[in-house]
Amino acid sequence: MHCVKLIYSYHDSLGESGRSISANEAYKVDRPRPAGRPWVGMCMVASIDGSTVMTGNSAALSSAADRSVLLALRAAADNILVGAGTVRAEGYGVPSKAGQRVAVVSHTGQLDFTTDLFTSGAGYVVVPSEAPELPVETLRAGTSEVDMQLALQAMSCNFLQLEGGALLNASMTAADLVDEINLTISPQIIGGNGPRLTTNAPELAQRFQLQHVLEDEGFLFLRYLRKR
Repeated sequence: MHCVKLIYSYHDSLGESGRSISANEAYKVDRPRPAGRPWVGMCMVASIDGSTVMTGNSAALSSAADRSVLLALRAAADNILVGAGTVRAEGYGVPSKAGQRVAVVSHTGQLDFTTDLFTSGAGYVVVPSEAPELPVETLRAGTSEVDMQLALQAMSCNFLQLEGGALLNASMTAADLVDEINLTISPQIIGGNGPRLTTNAPELAQRFQLQHVLEDEGFLFLRYLRKR
């Protein structure tokens, strides 16, 4: 497991700054389940200027340490929530954690159900009630659009990791359903008009409390908690 350098820890929960720490140690924390739904932690990587993709996906923004953080968070999470576009762009497969499910949010249900994600039974689809019948397990919530509040109420897991994309992030933040943000800042300027963290979200004023800052080769790893 890749180690990173601790820069800052709220309440010194991770020890003194300047020491090396594993991603598992940094992200294996208590996440109390809110009433009626799972705890939701957003996990994203973005460039200095805010882009969450480069040449169509996030791979070129990432690093060995970033992948270590992602794996640590996936190991801590019960299940994963992700948009259909991100599943296509990033090539999602079967999770390495035994029994972990991947909930794929789609407004139309137009997905490739022949991929390992779905043929293995690990993946299922979250769609509005008006979507057509699908050949895989389906959770229906909302009418013309997916109602994420209703969808989460139907999920029995404790910690749900939100992995984008930007439009799904926008829906989740607009509904105030994000409890935690784990953001990697990649030391690159990307430019262009690619998606940002919550593309098309309405104007919001949600405050988060910084929990820690980690660093590795110019990459910053930030963890925030929603202030209630």
